[in-house]
Amino acid sequence: MQDRSPPSPQPWFVELVGWYGMAAVLAAYALSTFEVIEQRWLFQCLNFTGAAGVGWVCWRKRTWQAFWLELIWSAIALVALVRLAL
Repeated sequence: MQDRSPPSPQPWFVELVGWYGMAAVLAAYALSTFEVIEQRWLFQCLNFTGAAGVGWVCWRKRTWQAFWLELIWSAIALVALVRLAL
């Protein structure tokens, strides 16, 4: 019987997503800390996409503590984005 699951992403793509995530979260923190941006749309978008990217890499590598941290981090940012939209 053949495996019919979809092909998994290439390792370089997974690493790229992880590096983007790390850079996005750090950028959000640095830009907010040095008052370059307010903690609004851009800040929350960087936090959401960054945490989701790092979280995906953690899930694939089975790094559960960091995965849960990133999942909660991205959920907080998503709630903040929804609240900004209302």
